[in-house]
Amino acid sequence: MLKLKAKKAGLSLSEYCRSAAFENDIVEGLTSQQLEQYAMLVKYKNNFTRIGNMFKKRNPKLAKEVEQLANEIRMHLYNFKK
Repeated sequence: MLKLKAKKAGLSLSEYCRSAAFENDIVEGLTSQQLEQYAMLVKYKNNFTRIGNMFKKRNPKLAKEVEQLANEIRMHLYNFKK
């Protein structure tokens, strides 16, 4: 189990054990599918931000809803990085 966790984190078994012993944060690497999803979320967030900016003057209520959605996606992206 330790070998598998070390491999997922991109560490040798001894590096993994040292990090765990010193209570360092051990972050597993992202799979290619997770990286694709992250990139897609970044693209969506940027697009919603642009849409929100476009509608600010014409329809403030729609602009606010789009801005809230972009903020939700931004929070998911922030949590994704952890």
